[in-house]
Amino acid sequence: MKVEHKSIVVNGTSFALNGANFSYRFHADSETGELIGDHFGGHIDEDPVAQIPPRHGWSPQDHLRRELPDIGRGDFRTPAIRIKHTSGHTITDFRYHSHSVIGGKPSLVGLPSTFGTDADASTLVVHMRDHESDIAADLSYSVFPGCDAIVRSIVIKNEGEEAITIEKAASFSVDLPYNDYDMLELRGEWARECTRTRSKINYGVQGFGSSAGYSSHYHNPFFSIVSPTTTESQGDAWGFSLVYSGSFSVEVEKSAKGLTRAVMGLNPDQLSWSLQPGQSFTSPESVSVFSNSGLGHMSRQFHRLYRKHLIKSKFVTEPRPALLNSWEGLFFDFDQNTIFKLAQESASLGVKLVVLDDGWFGVKYPRVNDKAGLGDWEANPARFPNGLKPLVDQITQLQVSGSTEKLKFGLWFEPEMVNPKSALYEQHPDWIMHAGNYPRTEGRNQLVLNLALKDVQDFIIKSLSDILESAPISYVKWDNNRGIHECHSPASHHEYMLGIYRVFDVLTSRFPNVLWEGCASGGGRFDPGILQYFPQVWTSDNTDALDRIHIQFGTSLVYPPSTMGAHVSAVPNGITKRTTSIQFRAHVAMMGGSFGLELDPADTPEEDKKQIPGLIALAEKINPIIIEGDMWRLNLPEDSNFPAALFMSEDGSKGVLFVFQIRATTSHLTPFIRLQGLDPVATYSIDGERDLTGATLMNGGMQFYFEGDCDSRVVMLEKL
Repeated sequence: MKVEHKSIVVNGTSFALNGANFSYRFHADSETGELIGDHFGGHIDEDPVAQIPPRHGWSPQDHLRRELPDIGRGDFRTPAIRIKHTSGHTITDFRYHSHSVIGGKPSLVGLPSTFGTDADASTLVVHMRDHESDIAADLSYSVFPGCDAIVRSIVIKNEGEEAITIEKAASFSVDLPYNDYDMLELRGEWARECTRTRSKINYGVQGFGSSAGYSSHYHNPFFSIVSPTTTESQGDAWGFSLVYSGSFSVEVEKSAKGLTRAVMGLNPDQLSWSLQPGQSFTSPESVSVFSNSGLGHMSRQFHRLYRKHLIKSKFVTEPRPALLNSWEGLFFDFDQNTIFKLAQESASLGVKLVVLDDGWFGVKYPRVNDKAGLGDWEANPARFPNGLKPLVDQITQLQVSGSTEKLKFGLWFEPEMVNPKSALYEQHPDWIMHAGNYPRTEGRNQLVLNLALKDVQDFIIKSLSDILESAPISYVKWDNNRGIHECHSPASHHEYMLGIYRVFDVLTSRFPNVLWEGCASGGGRFDPGILQYFPQVWTSDNTDALDRIHIQFGTSLVYPPSTMGAHVSAVPNGITKRTTSIQFRAHVAMMGGSFGLELDPADTPEEDKKQIPGLIALAEKINPIIIEGDMWRLNLPEDSNFPAALFMSEDGSKGVLFVFQIRATTSHLTPFIRLQGLDPVATYSIDGERDLTGATLMNGGMQFYFEGDCDSRVVMLEKL
């Protein structure tokens, strides 16, 4: 019997999940009960014609496109699931049992997840069962047709009489048909996040992941499989993004028969999850987006999905206040008078929010450097004799120049960490992530609190709540400056993540009017899991504008520009020692959803200082388009001396074009920048100075004259 539920069509035990431009089709084999993939790609109406040649060789399964591949029954490729039984073996045989279709997108218990109503999404749950061991597995497929996205997760239930150990439970596994493919990923390091890296998928296993306890700077939990000829604007692209903030694993294998398997999920080296009879385990979910119009369209679909169906904050669609953060201007050298003066200077420049970064806390062990005080979330009485409230009250009464608004105040925390030199560590050395009597290795002079412990979770919730309730604080920067080393067991890593997600959920629900920003030494935890709770993330500790073009373009491959924190810092830059104009630095920062300054106005050259109010005004004009608009990467910084990006409002009425010159071109013309995504028959006003049709702008383009290295142009468009 054929049953249709909007984007899901069920015909017996054949399943078709359809979006506006894609189809995902699979069926349960009538003899084995295996779930077998039929198609994942452009929209189709029937299963493709497939002729399987006679089988030869050792494997009876290597020709199959399996939805839940296991290990030990003849499939020698990378498995998606591995469960160890009490007897020691790791054999499972999951077979189709039943299915159900529901409207909307249900949430995952204890984990961040996408959301949607019946109008947004439909969900298919395939119930599978291993009858030998009485283990059940529910595979959940949610379809967001308007975003060409499918979201998958798995729930494993121990319905037997003996404990089992889940050694691997991938969130998404798919086998693509024989073809040549490339893999695109985002690799990096501290201050060098999200470098686009493209390589051919060769026979055998290739992949990456994180074992740092967090998603990390090293590899972002995202990858894309693309055709060799795929570009920004044409060709097939399959994107995969894990909604998780901890260690993860990506494995891509081109098998001997030519199929390409992509597996994404928790890092199996940091799992070993014991499941007692009657218990269940839920994996994080993985999102996949298909595009047959290139990587640019794939990115825009991810952006829309995450803005509309992942980020819960009320600020997700609101323009962000231009801010000034104290860190790079003052570091640890300040007191309440210094901060008030900084706030006065900020307000006079048109800044809307001043943020006090690290160094404001610690009583017994004052935080005057990075060696003490973490965990002791009370204002340092030597710096703030009357506490924070009188200072915050004063600051929030300051009038912002050129505005009817009063200045807002924000505060920095690093709640998951503790210095050994702190009152908290003296009281609770047992709250630390550690492994027996092995040394507790420090990073940045600090240790990691064990967020798996409810007492630790409650301590963090109370500490931050007390501070946020004590004064009018509008913004929190939540930092995290090291990875996890020793821990009690491999399962401790996932237990930690469940604990920190509870903390995030409680605090963001309790303080919905606070703008929360995530940070982990920059982009060390820039992932979909964190975005569920925090609508923006500090993209990188590297504020050098030239490097930031690469970092922000790379980050935009999967994450909305609205989620990126981007600031103008002093020059020479503290990391690269490079000097660029304040206009160039500001134009780059305007491409992020949260524009700000990372400097001390008192030390800023007067000529630069005069430009800041105008640059803030331009950033505020542009910001609504960045927050809710769509992005076209016109020229990539790794491919062109003239990187360019166009942002258009969702209704297509307004836009902003950013064009940069990296190196000066002497006695040489510059290329025309051809726009994308416009209405060819519509007319657009260009900076209010001349009118051109969309066809002219897309097929002819605009040419710019630049002066010197690191020059830039910002052009406003309005549809007439």
